[in-house]
Amino acid sequence: MTTAPAGSATAIAPAYGDKVIAVETAGSEPIPDSERHGGPLQLLWTWASPNIEFATVYIGVISVLFFGLSFWQATAALLLGTALGALTHGILSLDGPRFGVPQMAIGRFSFGYRGNLLPSGVNALVAGVGWFAVNSVSAAFALNTLTDLRPLPSLLIVVAAEVVIGFIGHNFVHAFEKYAFPALAVVFLLAGVWTFKEADLGGSGAGGGIGGFLLAFSTAWGYAAGWNPGASDYSRYLPRTANRFKTVLYPAVGLFVSIAIVSVIGAASATVVTPEGATPTAAFTGHLPGWLSDLVLLAIILGAVSANALNVYSSAMSITSLGLKLPPWLGRSAIVVLCGLAGTAAAWASLADAGHAYEAFLLVIAYWVGPWLGVVLVERWRQARTPDEVLSARIADRTFANWPGIAALLTGIVVSVPLFSNQEKYIGWVPERWPSFGDITCLVGFAVSAGLYAVLRRADQPTSA
Repeated sequence: MTTAPAGSATAIAPAYGDKVIAVETAGSEPIPDSERHGGPLQLLWTWASPNIEFATVYIGVISVLFFGLSFWQATAALLLGTALGALTHGILSLDGPRFGVPQMAIGRFSFGYRGNLLPSGVNALVAGVGWFAVNSVSAAFALNTLTDLRPLPSLLIVVAAEVVIGFIGHNFVHAFEKYAFPALAVVFLLAGVWTFKEADLGGSGAGGGIGGFLLAFSTAWGYAAGWNPGASDYSRYLPRTANRFKTVLYPAVGLFVSIAIVSVIGAASATVVTPEGATPTAAFTGHLPGWLSDLVLLAIILGAVSANALNVYSSAMSITSLGLKLPPWLGRSAIVVLCGLAGTAAAWASLADAGHAYEAFLLVIAYWVGPWLGVVLVERWRQARTPDEVLSARIADRTFANWPGIAALLTGIVVSVPLFSNQEKYIGWVPERWPSFGDITCLVGFAVSAGLYAVLRRADQPTSA
């Protein structure tokens, strides 16, 4: 890729620039000014389209069916959790035009160059395997319902489309999300109108109480904040002069509005009687007229592809952010293909019990994202008066270490998960004795890691700042 130093007086023609049908070659290295393009508005649809899909619907469904909440209780929990995750997403998007690198490369500030291997590796697995599998399964069920094609061939067709988009790269991902957005929005809004006509919104729920509310909140927060580790992946090509307020506003609004509306539609659909034994997608579309049901199934497929284009792309960005010396042939595009293959294998394995696998997966996301986000936000606050030139040099410094970040991250996980987790496969010490606590693992993990990191960095200030 053509490069130019910041502030160079000589204009250099971009090798990639704003070309849409061109395979991106950049990895975790800073995007030079000659390659910067676009505006913050593109972040609106880039973060809205991936959440207008069935995985978002299912957040609302499980809040009512699994967590025992009424529609209105579920709505409150969903909106609150989504709002918090969307807010931090907007804030982290600022790092893209500021440093020009993926979000997980920016994590080197918080965890050091080598310490960042852990969170970057985890995010590569979560996005490229976990989320890729979840969304591919929902799309495969939709294609199966629409065409009667068996689940496995349906899965392979969907996966092929997802990998191709991620393989081409950044500009093509943005363009795909832009054109998918209006189609997805119209179809899901129509489905929402029909769903609310059939829904029993006045039901009292199954007695989920405070515990169910906290479970739904954690699920929604984990879903929204689960995108945070990829925030700057899609803003890093923006010019350094991009409007800061809009760079925060558009991704936050795109994320919040899409998740809020679609998940609330899902909560309403859970109050509609559905045939026993129906697949999750068939249950959601069963009450719709035939023409709209088919459109929704197509939209579910399109939405899953929209989401996984980002997931497989960000997974590759996380791997390039590991800072490993990879062979030349193993660049970003090749890594996308490898991530897609791993995610396909996970999706295939989860076809038989997708619902319960998804519930557990959503909670596990929050378990690691909470502590990670706590450390990252405290470090961001500490950097407020540090010149960008100093910080940019630190990103590439292989000798830079920050042991308090890793210590705080691991401590937050070790303290919060055994004590407060509450899911089907494991119930922590606190909810086992007091079920009304629900699942506040993400909140505890965030608070423990943020507080401990602030204390450790203050004590370590003279030697490592």
